[in-house]
Amino acid sequence: IKWICPTAPTRPVAILGGFPCTAWFDAGELSEDGPDDWEGLDASAAHIANFLSTEPSDVKVGIGGFSMGAAMALYSATACALGRYGNGNPYPISLRAVVGLSGWLPGSRDLRNKIEVSSEAARRAVSLPILLSHGTCDDVVPYKNGEKCAQSLSIAGFRNLTFKTYEGIGHYTVPKEMDDVCNWLTARLGLEGS
Repeated sequence: IKWICPTAPTRPVAILGGFPCTAWFDAGELSEDGPDDWEGLDASAAHIANFLSTEPSDVKVGIGGFSMGAAMALYSATACALGRYGNGNPYPISLRAVVGLSGWLPGSRDLRNKIEVSSEAARRAVSLPILLSHGTCDDVVPYKNGEKCAQSLSIAGFRNLTFKTYEGIGHYTVPKEMDDVCNWLTARLGLEGS
């Protein structure tokens, strides 16, 4: 496995009173109910896809993240299924796995309607493996947002979805969660014996 860990650009973030920090997009609140920064989401998803598009064609490409990075990975998953970004530009790569840790799903409100109108999008959604995990004591992105994310993806047609709960865990990861991610990736990407 080759891990590429890009750092988000520095931008003002509304939830932090406009304070500039590394962020994939602007966020007024860390949930599916907040306003979506479509321009920022598309720009960051394109930036990440451009990184991944330079990989050889025989490489199984996946994307994952934590918190806002998870939101970005899940937005990329929806763009991959739809075959386009929110702005209509084509999504250039085929994802083989998506991991979202302690995150949420931007654009969830109308995702089901977008997927249902295209048989190709529905086919891609059904087959894309997604792992979501969330701690029950997360005080930054509440656990209910993780549950809602899994529900929204499932309702939209993402059937190859695993949602793991970590009792008593806050807005951080633990070794058990990382082991679960590694085991899930190994199984989904056919890496047994590698």
